[in-house]
Amino acid sequence: MRITVSGPPGSGTTTLARRLAERTGYRLISAGEVFRGLARERGMDLASFGALAEADPTFDRMIDERQREIAEATDDIVVEGRLSGRMISNADLRIWLQAPLAIRVRRIFEREAGPDLAAAEAETAGREACEARRYRQYYGIEIDDLSPYDLVLNTDRFGVKTLGTIVEAAIAGLRD
Repeated sequence: MRITVSGPPGSGTTTLARRLAERTGYRLISAGEVFRGLARERGMDLASFGALAEADPTFDRMIDERQREIAEATDDIVVEGRLSGRMISNADLRIWLQAPLAIRVRRIFEREAGPDLAAAEAETAGREACEARRYRQYYGIEIDDLSPYDLVLNTDRFGVKTLGTIVEAAIAGLRD
């Protein structure tokens, strides 16, 4: 089974994807981790690296293509990334996570220990706008169109344990 977990920054995609991989024993691949690693390798923060990626589509395309190749060739995998639900053509279950911006910003701020909450909000909004432009330009994708997803879940309302239970029920239903 191929499961994709997508959503905006701070929505909990990595947390849920890790939980699903642990509970199912499936392999996990994360586009966000690859992107963050490339930023670190270049000594850049996410906003700066995002701007570089916006100017040079090679970075996004390299990450997206590698993720697609691995996922489409692997039977039991959880694929986490903003576009994974759209890019993995043979996904069995596509999940989109969402939460209000203020909640997501607080999570990002706590995780990345930015200078202050207002700066984290400005950086997150800028990052999302940058990504939306890149996805539209590179792939013709409108990131706010949630029609490709089987499940759209609010991570502000539900914690990872409850979200995991919901997704596990969906997985069981698909196996029946």
